[in-house]
Amino acid sequence: MLPPDTAVWNHVEQIARAVFHAYNYREIRTPILEETQLFARGVGAETDIVTKEMYTFEDRDGSSLTMRPENTAGVMRAYIEHRLDLLPGVQKLYYIGPMFRRERPQKGRFRQFYQIGAEAIGSESPATDAEVIQMVVEILARSGLSHFELLINSVGCGKCRAQYIEKLREALQPFIPQLSPDNQRRAETNPLRVLDSKVPEDEPIIEQLPSILDSLCPECLEHFERVRLYLTDRGIKFEVKPRLVRGLDYYMRTTFEVVHGNLGAQNSVLGGGRYDGLAEQLDSKVPSPGIGFSIGEDRLVMAVSDNQLPDALDLYIAPMDESALRHAGVLATELRATGASVEVGTTAKLKKAMDIANKVSARRVLIIGEDELAAGEYSLKDMTSGTQLRLSRAEIAGHLK
Repeated sequence: MLPPDTAVWNHVEQIARAVFHAYNYREIRTPILEETQLFARGVGAETDIVTKEMYTFEDRDGSSLTMRPENTAGVMRAYIEHRLDLLPGVQKLYYIGPMFRRERPQKGRFRQFYQIGAEAIGSESPATDAEVIQMVVEILARSGLSHFELLINSVGCGKCRAQYIEKLREALQPFIPQLSPDNQRRAETNPLRVLDSKVPEDEPIIEQLPSILDSLCPECLEHFERVRLYLTDRGIKFEVKPRLVRGLDYYMRTTFEVVHGNLGAQNSVLGGGRYDGLAEQLDSKVPSPGIGFSIGEDRLVMAVSDNQLPDALDLYIAPMDESALRHAGVLATELRATGASVEVGTTAKLKKAMDIANKVSARRVLIIGEDELAAGEYSLKDMTSGTQLRLSRAEIAGHLK
């Protein structure tokens, strides 16, 4: 990541932090390295992430470590380890940082990739689900993403989901020889993942499979209905997509995804959902229902970068001689203290200084020479309009604002 692209990354992250603050989320920073068993138990031993995509190695003491492929399991591990369940209210945590998966690089998908994510732990209310989704939509909209689609679904609870998986496994049996190799394996080990497949040749078979919405128990059905009601109350548009199951084993009930057309085959900008049983999977004695999401920051930046204006420099100072250069250094210090971005040139040739100011996208140029030092006034040129003013030292800061 190089300038000027990093300015877009900073812009997106600043917006995310501002929205998280508005919803009372606080930042958590977890290690990049975790024990491998955390992901095998939390994410699921038969998921593609664990079986094919993790960067795993043996430490010097023989223990197995993994570079985090996602962060929900790590956040929940920290939540349990530091007894955040003893704190009052719902624990609202967010993170921004790199994740690692050894998958085939393509547009919007990298082996080191970045996620902006959040977890709300300690509530099983559908109102919490709706607020989390509302927060996601606000981050995307304020980042400059438009024409995106919000897809939602319910994957049921441990009881009705298990019954649906058996029904799905039975429905898949006659088609297993016709499926792609990966889906043949999933049909036996994790049939729910077949629904999430992106293999075009398998689409006709997948379209015939039973819908999970027809297998929801009364409690899960009511939960999903209330989530949709609360989203509608907030004016948030969505589409119910029964095949949206997410790729990780810990999800239950509400799942959601946002897709955007400018990203090619990898068109998902973010995914999330509820994981009420994850804490127990990680040996917590206290039930800790939660819901969260992770935004693919690489993909979001890619989708909004064309709409972002380049970072412009507030002022380029062009000193014409050594005395002016010394004076410019002191003046730049004063102006930077007011919040202005200032660069001091080192060339004494005006034409070259103006060329550099153009190339670094300076809004204004301050020319300091022998005459300016003697008069105590400076020539300030607006690089957009071409107008030039004579200003005293005291007037410059106010004019930049």
